[in-house]
Amino acid sequence: MPPPVRYQSPDEDSARWFGFPFRPGDIVISTRSKSGTTWMQMICALLIFQTVDPPAPVAELSPWLDWLGTPRAEVYALLERQEHRRFIKTHTPLDGVPFDSRVTYIVVARHPLDMAVSLYFQSLNLDRARMNKLTGRPAPAEPPAPRPPLREWLLSWIDDDVAPHEALDSLHGVMWHYSGAWERRQEPQVVLVHYDDLSADLGGEMRRLACRLGITVADEIWNELVRAATFEQMRDRPDRVAPAMAGILKDPAAFFRRGTSGAGVEVLTPEELSHYQARVAELAPPDLLRWLHGGGRGTAPA
Repeated sequence: MPPPVRYQSPDEDSARWFGFPFRPGDIVISTRSKSGTTWMQMICALLIFQTVDPPAPVAELSPWLDWLGTPRAEVYALLERQEHRRFIKTHTPLDGVPFDSRVTYIVVARHPLDMAVSLYFQSLNLDRARMNKLTGRPAPAEPPAPRPPLREWLLSWIDDDVAPHEALDSLHGVMWHYSGAWERRQEPQVVLVHYDDLSADLGGEMRRLACRLGITVADEIWNELVRAATFEQMRDRPDRVAPAMAGILKDPAAFFRRGTSGAGVEVLTPEELSHYQARVAELAPPDLLRWLHGGGRGTAPA
């Protein structure tokens, strides 16, 4: 196994994973932004603690290891103190996280256009000055330019040729993350989950995850756990579920904006959608694209 790749951005550094002391049973949740990260963290919390009211907010139970807003030593100390089965958040692709045969790596994927639309609105909900302060960056000399309208921004996002290592939330970066996980989907430690499958059959997907994680849940509490993992229930509890991120979210409740699929397709014309399809065909294999765009469980390993 080659050494992990280092991914860096103004807010994250995957080098924080290098030398991390894993424990047997650890879970790494590896996603792109706005692709179901918090949803999967909540599902893991429900399965591990087997109560609709886990003992702490999700962001505390499942810290974001590579985010620069919290000192590395503080995150390591929090994880060291945890006595429960640990489930750790990252936006780093699998090739940037050390591989350990005792660990389960869950990758959640979402239709890239839906992810991009959600990212667009998420950006409007971030306190950039607070982010700069926490990550040690100087305040910009001038205020940022106004963000263009959604459709214009989305078309630019599709055509942006930035290298994936320089911008993992670009279309190229998204497909890089998903392609790497797709190549490893047959490995017993890797679990692929599609956002649309969580939407269509939350109970079934939670059963599949419980099986892959070796967790048994009593029948009498199962329906309560599934209900607690629904988008509606999570949206009603932003103080317990939404990422804390030290006050960076202007409105934690707005973090759960829509939760359904199709927003990206709704924005673009048929010709623009065809252009998008041609673009992603350059970046990923056809079987991955069929699964990614169709949310088809039948093409991914059970």
